[in-house]
Amino acid sequence: MISAELAGGDCLNAGCVPSKALLRCAKLIREAKKVAMKDNEYGISFKLKSTTPSTLTNEDENRYIKKHVNDKYIDLPPTITTQEEVEIDFNFTQIMSRMRNLRSKIAPVDGYTRGNTIGTQTFQGYGIFTSKSTIEVVQYGKSLGDVSNPILNFKKAVIATGGRPNVPTDIKGLKDAPYTTNLNLFNLQILPKRMVVLGAGIVALEMAQAFSTFGSEVTVLQRSRLLSKSDEDAANVIKENLEEDGVQFLSNVNVKEVQTIRQGDGKDLPLMNLSLTCKEHKNKPINLECECLLLALGRSANVQGMGLETVNVKYHPTNGILVNDYSQSISNENVYAVGDCVANVPRLTHMSGEMAKVVVQNSLFNGRWKLSSFVVPAVMYTEPEYAQVNKPISLDENGQVIPTPSLQDDEELDIYKAELKSNDRAILESTDQNGYVKIYTKKSTGSIVKATIISSRAGEMINELSLAIKHGITLEGIGRNIHAYPTLGEAVMGCGLQYINSRWETM
Repeated sequence: MISAELAGGDCLNAGCVPSKALLRCAKLIREAKKVAMKDNEYGISFKLKSTTPSTLTNEDENRYIKKHVNDKYIDLPPTITTQEEVEIDFNFTQIMSRMRNLRSKIAPVDGYTRGNTIGTQTFQGYGIFTSKSTIEVVQYGKSLGDVSNPILNFKKAVIATGGRPNVPTDIKGLKDAPYTTNLNLFNLQILPKRMVVLGAGIVALEMAQAFSTFGSEVTVLQRSRLLSKSDEDAANVIKENLEEDGVQFLSNVNVKEVQTIRQGDGKDLPLMNLSLTCKEHKNKPINLECECLLLALGRSANVQGMGLETVNVKYHPTNGILVNDYSQSISNENVYAVGDCVANVPRLTHMSGEMAKVVVQNSLFNGRWKLSSFVVPAVMYTEPEYAQVNKPISLDENGQVIPTPSLQDDEELDIYKAELKSNDRAILESTDQNGYVKIYTKKSTGSIVKATIISSRAGEMINELSLAIKHGITLEGIGRNIHAYPTLGEAVMGCGLQYINSRWETM
């Protein structure tokens, strides 16, 4: 293995793992706010423990109502009526420290030391193809052709170079601005007072909700609608929930310029001013200042500078390496590719993992495992979660992986929808009142094509539908499968029952 970066890649170091640690803390803060409200529905309140009433100052006596003196407890202020009035004290530095500690617990599984123990030899540096059967490892501080660089011979090679955040080139001043991407977001030690998020996809919305909950003033700048490639109903629900958590949205945004007021150092965050137009301000110029400008505009494949031309591997400069159904280069059967560097596949950690299995089986054991057999769920871990699943891999007449064409839902599919507002578990937990399960089937059949779920446990619920699509279980089969009560997963069964009921014959 040749590696130029930290073991574990983006997922471990700057993606799934650290982001979910922050989301857990944000959720805990939201839950704490709920129970800090006066006369909240849960019947739970915070109390300040005191050994004796005499320890209260005059100010304390004005702020608190003394009760249960014999029990040595004093009630917190009873005047809070909305979550907006609740201020939860927390330590942002400790939140970030917790994230790093948890990340370090997961890291050994992906570490080079473990790889060495199971027979993987790791070379640190950049791998560059120098012929159809050799790769030169360009070590740090060295250049291509240095006599000290290792030269590796190969019969089969796998490219797994991942991707990088997209940075627009059409915004004046952005190139030299101290902007943030997922690569350095999790290095923050100071909570930014104001965060502007450029983008409206999964990373953008997850971090917008988290940092708004932490106390940042967060503004999301949408060039197109939220979750532009996903269910529009879901986008509206997610936006409504994030707005309740304080996130502000500006739509049809055109950022003209980013002016750097302060670069920032270890003690102070940077300061930037964005000049832009948007729909909400009738396309008149406005300015936004922020201490953190998070770019979350998707990713480009890392395919440049590794000698792909030398080894005759065809690729798109941003979309990635062109592969066939076996994850082989379409132009060199001895070279395979997996993950975010591959064109026209979902850029998800679990997708990369499954592609790795395909490559191992096909390259080393003469397997014929196919990418087109994949059914890939995807989850956004906002609150509520948003999950979807379909068959994402399509092939052209030559067997090359191509973008999957979208189906016209209202014309080509039947739609079954079960809302969670009538789900007993959602009612009992006072959650998910605007959530739902939506399942799409082929017209006039129960054959499931795709599904969308908005729910606090959507990421767990979607797996049942992934299994159904992969193994041809019909929506009727889902409806006839017993689901535990009370669970949010009963809404999946509810869609199945709708399908069954729609086919009842009148007596």
